[in-house]
Amino acid sequence: MSIAQRLADLGITLPDAPAPQANYVPAVRTGDLLFVSGQISAGPDGLITGRLGDDMSVEDGAAAARACAISLLAQVRAACDGDIERLQQVVKLTAFVNSTPDFTDQPKVVNGASDVLVEILGDAGRHSRSAVGAVLPFGVAVEIEGIFRVA
Repeated sequence: MSIAQRLADLGITLPDAPAPQANYVPAVRTGDLLFVSGQISAGPDGLITGRLGDDMSVEDGAAAARACAISLLAQVRAACDGDIERLQQVVKLTAFVNSTPDFTDQPKVVNGASDVLVEILGDAGRHSRSAVGAVLPFGVAVEIEGIFRVA
């Protein structure tokens, strides 16, 4: 099944790739690897903000991480000239979770991104990963960058 069909079956519409908010490019390709800059948690209503361990639940954080994964896929599609089918594998995610010093469930939050990538891509969505606590720009809940193998 194509990636586009799987997205449609799951009711997921990829947004336009978000434009950079500072002096960087959204993605850099070297060989068959595509390095996508960090995507902050945002949805149709704007930024998804909050601090895990303070004013945001793990479930809400996982939803924010899911939104980051969808933005990552939008960036992959844009970097592949609009052809999401060129995505072959998610190689690695590095995730930053806006959290209090005593919050230790960052991996559970980032599962929101990992789970949706596997739902969409099957085994090609399985990846290596890091999940750490951080203070994030604009007070967003999650930021995730990724490395992808593309054709």
